[in-house]
Amino acid sequence: MSPVRTEIRALLALAVPAAATQLSTMLMGFVDTVLLGHVGVHELAAASIANVWIHGTLFFAMGVIIGADPLIAQAHGRGDGKAAGLVAQRGLVIALALSVPVGLCWYGTESVLLAIGQEPELARDAQVFARIQIPSIPFFLAYSTLRQYLQCRGIVRPAMWVILFANAVNAFGAWVLIFGHFGFPALGLFGAGIATSVTRGFCFFGLAWLMRYLALTEGAWPRPSRAIFDAADFRRILGLGFPVAIHFSLEIWAFSGAALMAGWLGAVPLAAHTIALNLASLSFMLPLGISQGAVTRVGNLLGAHRPRDAERAAWVAIACGAAVMSLSGAAFLTLRHALPQLYTADLAVIAVAASILPIAAAFQVFDGTQVVCIGVLRGMGRTRPAAWFNFLGYWMLGLPIGGWLAFRMHWGLHGIWWGLCFGLFVVASSLVLFVRARGPARLAVAEPAALRSTSA
Repeated sequence: MSPVRTEIRALLALAVPAAATQLSTMLMGFVDTVLLGHVGVHELAAASIANVWIHGTLFFAMGVIIGADPLIAQAHGRGDGKAAGLVAQRGLVIALALSVPVGLCWYGTESVLLAIGQEPELARDAQVFARIQIPSIPFFLAYSTLRQYLQCRGIVRPAMWVILFANAVNAFGAWVLIFGHFGFPALGLFGAGIATSVTRGFCFFGLAWLMRYLALTEGAWPRPSRAIFDAADFRRILGLGFPVAIHFSLEIWAFSGAALMAGWLGAVPLAAHTIALNLASLSFMLPLGISQGAVTRVGNLLGAHRPRDAERAAWVAIACGAAVMSLSGAAFLTLRHALPQLYTADLAVIAVAASILPIAAAFQVFDGTQVVCIGVLRGMGRTRPAAWFNFLGYWMLGLPIGGWLAFRMHWGLHGIWWGLCFGLFVVASSLVLFVRARGPARLAVAEPAALRSTSA
């Protein structure tokens, strides 16, 4: 079998379970949205605006934790299980520490939402929804740390099974607590928050139990000691993680800004924008899984001192991401009238959504390419370029151009999406050029000191 085919098989063995895990995580929010939609428009709106703030702050913290990925992956690649386990233990300490500022952010949800002009009643109920979830923050961040630890060692199925069961726990708990079944009172929005919190706790304890039951930490989890609290190693994780957190934040808030602009155009464009973005988000789970696989493959191979193989793994992953999203784009183009009908029967919304899905088709290819390139760079321990390129693509170009096209050139929603598409094109092409110029093989040849520092 050729080296490329071998690499594709190895990549897919990591990517498919990782994609299923990400899709299942997204599905939990979808179930909550559907159930709250049957309670009332107000409850759905309150949860929606709360989730913008919840996810924005939570993903920043997750980005910091992800700084441990290249260190774990490269340690595993060179056969140093103790180092991989120590990095994961430090990640757990960081996760607990970050739970405090994230919890404070959620505690003040009402003040934040009022400051950006949301209705007082919605802001108040959104705060109730957020505050009830505060106890779940350390559990979710700790679960994310353990998931990344296993994934960087090439162990991806346990987290997938846990999140699949968690979906059942969440759906059942939300149904019981939102509507009031089996003797429980109907708690509505408050019940949805409780169910989400319980599910996050289930994810952590479920994965921790599975790791112990299957002995997944054997040889790669040293006995906790003072060595965990090495200041230089904490600085190394944070130095890699903060750029990832900034990159996550730039991307999340860019799409939130695009939704805000779509809302200025009216209810129908906003609904069409939401449908197209939801479809794009669902298809994005596939290249995101490939990106996760790229982190592991590139990091493991660099740790094993096989930079040429890491280079091949990088380009195989990038090609797979672009190919998968090309198929997704083709589906958006050919099914542009049918797909929106899965969400609504409103003919006006369907027509507008169908008109922007061809733009979303091009958007898909660039989105798939950029996320896999980011995975390659994370595996290398190079997390800063993605933050800079995202700032350039989204905030300096994509959103300003989208706003100009939408409101000055009167292109409406099409202008916003062309702006996003151009921004993603800039991000994707910049990252591809960066990987071409300073990819895994060049990191090892030209910058041995940098390689040693990321694999220490």
